[in-house]
Amino acid sequence: MAIVIAGERSGAGKTTLTLMLLAYLTRHQLTVQSFKVGPDYIDPMFHQYVTGRACRNLDPVLTSENYVQQCFHRHSQTSECALVEGVMGLFDGVRMTDKLTVGDFASTAHIARVLGLPVVLTIDCSRLSGSVAAIAQGYSTFDPRVQLAGVILNRVGSDRHQQLLEDALEPLQIPILGVLRREDKIAIPDRHLGLVPTAELPELDRVIDRLAHLAETCLNWERLLPLLRTQHITPPEVAGLTIDTQNVNFQSAIRIAIARDAAFSFYYQDNLDLLAALGAELVPWSPLGDRALPEAVGGLYFGGGFPEMFAEQLANNSDALQAVKQAIKQGMPTYGECGGLMYLGEKIVDFAGESWPMVGILPTSTVMGTKLTLGYRQATALQDTPILLAKQKVFAHEFHRSHLTREPESPLFQIQSFQRGAIAATEGWGGTVKQGTAFPQVHASYLHLHWGGTPEIPRRFLQNCQRFARKMGTSEGLRYNR
Repeated sequence: MAIVIAGERSGAGKTTLTLMLLAYLTRHQLTVQSFKVGPDYIDPMFHQYVTGRACRNLDPVLTSENYVQQCFHRHSQTSECALVEGVMGLFDGVRMTDKLTVGDFASTAHIARVLGLPVVLTIDCSRLSGSVAAIAQGYSTFDPRVQLAGVILNRVGSDRHQQLLEDALEPLQIPILGVLRREDKIAIPDRHLGLVPTAELPELDRVIDRLAHLAETCLNWERLLPLLRTQHITPPEVAGLTIDTQNVNFQSAIRIAIARDAAFSFYYQDNLDLLAALGAELVPWSPLGDRALPEAVGGLYFGGGFPEMFAEQLANNSDALQAVKQAIKQGMPTYGECGGLMYLGEKIVDFAGESWPMVGILPTSTVMGTKLTLGYRQATALQDTPILLAKQKVFAHEFHRSHLTREPESPLFQIQSFQRGAIAATEGWGGTVKQGTAFPQVHASYLHLHWGGTPEIPRRFLQNCQRFARKMGTSEGLRYNR
């Protein structure tokens, strides 16, 4: 079996509890596979830091219910324990019309139902006593299809407070699987898009050690450990989920340069796995520190991240900026998401109002602000790009606090927001944008894509990269296909 860690709301403590469980299990030499509900990039970084295994996102909006099942069962089979960290409150989801009309689609409860897993509910008790019973009973009975394995009482203030909570819950016969006291000494700092990533936290090991100790002393492992064990997981028969690599004719590995450092760290591991499964050789490099691109690459992939926090360092690495610009001018297929879009533009204006030059291949700049743009999108490509064909529809996620200074003359996408249902052209650049001389193909937008349900996306990207590599190999003698 495995468990889903849920909260009665955002901020109830489910991420802290998840890290406690992961830390305890790894300290006891157990292999554990973690998963995260939703599109978030940063929580999975913390999971991976603790377990040493890539956390997998389970998001039926960006992929599908079938893909969620397939992903969970494939990766949980290679570990001794497995757990899923939820998103927001247990029943907080979105209402969709294109995939399924349910109010809690993509919620933690939805994922628990799809996977048939029990839920451990984290309750913030800092301002509760007897009312905890009403919350627990409501969550346990609201959807009979969701099995509540027990509750974790978080932010309990004293022995007396704990006794009041336990007395209130006793008539419900809902197991209490742990009691966590208020902990002011454990704090993971955050910034404008969530937690500060692991690479920027030199004291993180100390925090993880403290969480492991708390897990040892505050959780009921006699009840929890059997729930976390994976030996009884039986994968269902899920059709149509294999990655078709038979029709991809790559005579040699296509080398793809992946920007990976403190400025660019938002990648779905499944996207990278798909590229590798299709024959790509993934070559990490740092726009912050490397002065040149890796040798003999046929494509560039810039994920999201926090380039605005490192804008001065990125700007000072003029050799890397020029190398990227020259490669794109030569025709190298380039894919950029959010932070990648910002890097490929002319400038980044940071929160202090300082302006820093970037690659300059896109005739626009990005300016940081206070307004948060957030939500799922259904996007229709308005033109061919290195990864999409015109009129192709994709589901995506948008999450940023910057805006473009100049709208594209030929927008990449037409998008629909689930929350408001409004149709608008999003900021995106791609296809055959021209500035002076003919541009190579570039796909850059604020939208984050998970390729799990659309393996034709990485396939098309690699096919375009292969064509470029062949051209460069024959016309200039560069060994892009080595």
